[in-house]
This record gives sequence, C-alpha cells and structure tokens, in this order.
Amino acid sequence: MLDIFESYPTFLVFLAIVVAIAVTMVLMPAWIKFLKSSHIGQQVRADGPESHLVKQGTPTMGGVIMLVSVILTALVVGHPTPETFALLIATVLTGCLGLIDDAEKVVKERSLGLTPKAKLVGQFVIATVFGLVAVNVMGIAPTVEIPFVYTFDLGVLTTHFGSVEVPWLYILFVDILLMGMCNAVNLTDGLDGLAAGTVMIVMIVMAAIAYRSDMLDSAIFAAALAGACVGFLWFNSFPADIFMGDTGSLALGMALGCLAVFTKSEFIVLVIGGLFVAEALSVMIQVFYYKKTHKRIFLMAPLHHHFEKKGWSETKVVVRFWIVSGVLAALGFAVYFAETLMAVA
Repeated sequence: MLDIFESYPTFLVFLAIVVAIAVTMVLMPAWIKFLKSSHIGQQVRADGPESHLVKQGTPTMGGVIMLVSVILTALVVGHPTPETFALLIATVLTGCLGLIDDAEKVVKERSLGLTPKAKLVGQFVIATVFGLVAVNVMGIAPTVEIPFVYTFDLGVLTTHFGSVEVPWLYILFVDILLMGMCNAVNLTDGLDGLAAGTVMIVMIVMAAIAYRSDMLDSAIFAAALAGACVGFLWFNSFPADIFMGDTGSLALGMALGCLAVFTKSEFIVLVIGGLFVAEALSVMIQVFYYKKTHKRIFLMAPLHHHFEKKGWSETKVVVRFWIVSGVLAALGFAVYFAETLMAVA
C-alpha cells in the first residue's frame, strides 16, 4: 500500500479507479496492434444478427490487458492480504479459462471454443476452491441473508476433514452463484460496450458495499475492476476496436460473485447485477420454451439481441441497458444500506 495515503482509505479506492484506467489505456493500443499483426480476431456466431457480420476479425482477448491492469492496481494501491490474493487468483484463473476458450475459437476459426462442459467443469473447480478458502481461511460465515426477511444457515450440513470445514449446502450455493455470474456476464458481452459499461456500474457499487463493510482491500479490488472497464470502454465503444472475449467476461463474472461472497451480499448481488440475471434467464427461457413448443418467446436470445431485432440500434440498446443496470445497482445498494442501518439500530 502507498503508506503516505494509508490514513485516507477513500482516496485509495478512487486512486485504484484512476490507476486501472491509466494502465489499461496505456497498454491496450500496443495489445491491439499485436493482435492485428498476429491475425487474432473475433469469430462471429453464424446465427447472430446480420449486422454483426462486419465485426468478424475484430481483435479479441482484450480481457488480458484488463486483468493485467487489475493485478497491478490491486497490488500497488492495495495491501496484498490473503483476501486480495484469493480474489485475484480466482479472477485470473477464470480469465485463463476464458483465454483458452478464445484461443480455441481463433485456431479453429469458429465462434465456439471450449465445449460447454469443459468450461463448466473449470468454473466449478475454481468456485468450489474459492468457497472452501472463503470459509476456512477468511472466516466467511456459511449463511445467506435476504434483507429484512430471513437469514438462511447453510452450514447445517457440515463435514470436517481434519482442520478443513466443508459446509456442503453453502459450497453448493457458492458454486451456483459464481458459475451463474460467470456465464451471465459472458452472455451479456454481445454488443460493443455493453458488458464493460454494465460491469463498471456494478463494480462501483460493489466497491461501496465493500468499503461500508470495512473491507478496504475488496473495495480497492472492485474499484480496480471498474477502472479497467472504463479504460477498456475507450477502445470497445461502438464501433469496437477490440473485444474483451471470454478472457474478460468470464473473469469479470467470477470477480463479481467472489466479491458478493466476501461482502456477504450474495442475495443483494442478484439485484445489483439484475441485468446479467435477466440476460441469462432470457436464454434459459428461450431454450426451454423452444424445446417444449418449437416456438420462440424472444426474437433472439440473449435479451439484447431481441431488442436489436425489434429495430433498436446497437448504441441505443447499450445505453438503455446501462441505464437499467444503473437503476438496479442503485436499488440494490439502497436495500443493502438500509438493511445495515436497521441492523445497527
């Protein structure tokens, strides 16, 4: 940590945003140039909107620079505690999984990389290990709270393997939450600036929640992610010069889920990240309904493509989804803030 600012934690959080923006914007142009010279470009899905065919070949894997920015910022601005390393390792490992997926797409020249099963297995392993570390090393309670309603104790079915405590129900919940967020953010990453902009908004709120929970390192980590998204947006705004790829989207989703576990906002994050939840649900509903009736509820899934098919321009969809994400994030924070005030009272 920068010792001179140790007495000013709020400044450190804002500094993390600025540093992450700067690192991302400085490194990204060289990365784009390298990707273009190496002919590493996006493979557009054949069944997607026809307007997206022009994006074929646009450099991808921008998430690599975003992760580099977050690592540098978290270690330089923040204090390298076990909490910091747990968040970074889970995020980077998931990014590596996405990187392999992106590389598969480029090598095989198709829009599908790793098999869904392979990606889910990788996410499951990372999420499970993180859950065990959270409980056994960080002392996170195996509970899930629905604000103003009830707190569920998911540690009722616990097994001890020596000094390792395994609360099976809570680990299962963490797996579902983290894997769900991974794939929800991944599905949202379908339009220029959509995923980066919405994750930026969500991470600013998660930084505020972590800060209010007296978890400065988690707040700095979330702020670094928000800053990396802002810097990336400079190059990812329509028409995009580069995409984050699964390297970025899967890592961002994992980071969001991990922050929710550390800050005990596992339920609230479903509201804060409600747009991601809606995108994922639109795909699930579409697939289920089509299998049952051979008809479609949405013109195309995920949800952002539905509005494109309705005639909205890509930019209009992105900006309006940013607005919706902002409203949901603000609502989630308001509920969290009110609940903490009631708890103190």
